[in-house]
Amino acid sequence: MNSPVAVQTGKLSRGFLLACLVAAAAQFLSDHYGAPAMLMALLIGIAFNFMATDARCAPGLEMTSRTVLRAGVALLGFRLSIADLSALGFRSFAVVIGLMALTIGFGIVMAPLLKRRWRFGLLTGGSVAICGASAALAISALLPKGKQLEQDTLFTVVAVTALSTLAMIFYPVLFGLLGLTDAQSGFLIGATIHDVAQVIGAGYSIDEAAGNIATIIKLQRVMMLPLVLLVVILVSGEGSAGSLRLPGFVIAFLGCFALNSTGLVSESLAALAATLSGWLLLIAISALGVRTSLAAVFNLGPRHLLLIVAETVFLLVMALGSVVSREWWKLEGGVISG
Repeated sequence: MNSPVAVQTGKLSRGFLLACLVAAAAQFLSDHYGAPAMLMALLIGIAFNFMATDARCAPGLEMTSRTVLRAGVALLGFRLSIADLSALGFRSFAVVIGLMALTIGFGIVMAPLLKRRWRFGLLTGGSVAICGASAALAISALLPKGKQLEQDTLFTVVAVTALSTLAMIFYPVLFGLLGLTDAQSGFLIGATIHDVAQVIGAGYSIDEAAGNIATIIKLQRVMMLPLVLLVVILVSGEGSAGSLRLPGFVIAFLGCFALNSTGLVSESLAALAATLSGWLLLIAISALGVRTSLAAVFNLGPRHLLLIVAETVFLLVMALGSVVSREWWKLEGGVISG
C-alpha cells in the first residue's frame, strides 16, 4: 500500500519533470546559441500549454510555479553580500535607490492611466526597477493569486527579457554616441538594464572597468529586492503595518544574504547556491509558461507592452539626467566611490 507521501509525490512529479525538461532545453539553446534562457523557457513552455489541463501534470506544474519559484528567490541571497553594498559610496547608492523608487512609482501611477490595474504597474515597475524576470517572479509571489496574475507575470517576464536583450545591444552604442566616459556608461548600464546577465554582457562589451561598475550597481539594485517585497506586502492589501509577517522565502533570502556576508561561506559553495537558484527560477518560469495560453497573453492588449516600454524609457531618461547633471562620482581602480 502506497503511503500518502508517495502518492502526493507521484501527483507532483510529472508536472515538475515536464518543467525540468523545458528548462533543460531552454538552457541548451542559451548555451549554444546565446538566446536568453528565461525567454526560451517561456516560449518552449507555451508550446506545451495543452499539458496544463492534464490532471497528471497540473498539480506538479502549479507547485513548481510557486514553491520552486520561492526557493529560487530565497537562494538569490547567496549572490549578494554586504561588501557589494559598501563597494560604492553612499551618494551613488542613494541615486540608485531614488531611480528605483521613481520607476516603481511611475508604473503604479501610469497603469490606471492606461486602463490597467495598479497592481500590474507595481509588478512591471518593480521588474524594470530591480532585476527583471527574477523581480517579477518574486513580486508576483506576494500578490493576490488568480489567472490574471499569471498572465500578467508571464507577459512581464517576456517583455522585460526582450527589452533587456535589446538594451544590451543598443545601450553601449547610445552611450558612446553621447560621448559618455566608461565610468558613466558602466553606471548607466548597471542602473537601467533589467536582467543581470544582460548587464554583465553590455558592461564588459565596453571594457573591464565599465563591466565592474555595471555589475556592482546592478547588485545594489538586486539587494533592494527584500525591501521592495516588504513594501509590496503593505500596499497590496495582503498585510498591514501592525500585523506584518514576512513570507518564509523573503526571510530565507535575508538569511542567505546575511550568511554570505559573514565570509564563512566559501566561494565555491556560494557559486553552487547561485547556480541552483538560477536553475530553480528557470524551472519555475518553465512551469509558468506551460500554464499560460499564448492567446490569453495576446488578449491582454498593447497597453500592457506600452506600460513596460514607458517604464524602461523613464528609467533611462532619469538615469541619464542624474549622470549628466552633476559629477558626483570618481573612478578609482574600476570601482565608483561616492
